[in-house]
Amino acid sequence: MWGLVPLFWPLLKPAGAVEILAHRMAWSLVAVGIALLFVRRWAWAGELIRQPRRLGLVAIAAAVITVNWGLYIWSVNTGHVVEASLGYFINPLVTIAMGVLLLGERLRPVQWAAVGVGLAAVLVLAFGYGRPPWISLVLAFSFATYGLVKKKVNLSGLESLTAETAVQFLPAVGYLVWLGAQGDATFTSEGPGHAALLAATGVVTAIPLVCFGAAAIRVPLSTLGLLQYLAPVFQFLLGILYFHEAMPAERWAGFGLVWLALSLLTFDALRSARRAAAAREAVALAAASASASADLAGREARETVV
Repeated sequence: MWGLVPLFWPLLKPAGAVEILAHRMAWSLVAVGIALLFVRRWAWAGELIRQPRRLGLVAIAAAVITVNWGLYIWSVNTGHVVEASLGYFINPLVTIAMGVLLLGERLRPVQWAAVGVGLAAVLVLAFGYGRPPWISLVLAFSFATYGLVKKKVNLSGLESLTAETAVQFLPAVGYLVWLGAQGDATFTSEGPGHAALLAATGVVTAIPLVCFGAAAIRVPLSTLGLLQYLAPVFQFLLGILYFHEAMPAERWAGFGLVWLALSLLTFDALRSARRAAAAREAVALAAASASASADLAGREARETVV
């Protein structure tokens, strides 16, 4: 669903990117509110309201994802689907770099190599575009920052999106009211079909995120990480095959370097997961062996006493 969403935003024209963004922010709260009514999970809201620091982090997350959503909608509707897909390809590299710079995390050699290759890719793409790939970089850094803040807030997907869209709701509605007063709103002027599509932005936002949250507790993290590459792959293919965006040789070279970096990260993650699994198995075997030895020693001691 995330990979095919570039097909949806052009359907909302002649609405501009900011109007679409405001509708997405407002209707997303409606969609997740309805979902919460079904699952009846409201206790978290009272706890969050009593914690100003977490509320502040939620506000930061809402601001950052607003930038991400708005730029993504604008980039799709102005013919930059391929460059937008690049943002989500390099997002894992940006996340790793932020972990080192902000959290003091230490990288393994393969991860350092992947970050270096990713930096080289950005330089090659800057040469190819004749400018830094700013759309990709802003999308990648905003989404990485969003993930970092959400990690500190520590709310599940549905609750987190509810809190963030609650922060976004009043500014979004205020902008839409102002736009209507100026006579520039398309919600009521382009017919019921257009209005329904704008209202559907909430569903388009909420359903993939809810599915992602449900998958996160059912599949291994390594599998989940690999699956997240599907969205930019679909977006990239749509940009080339459906929207017919140009891909000169230097852009292919830049994307090739990005994919090499992601391959290194994937190899390293899978190898680390296998080592961790082997270590857990060794610990379990050692514990079972120790338990069996203790049982045998106990039996021998009892037999000696007898």
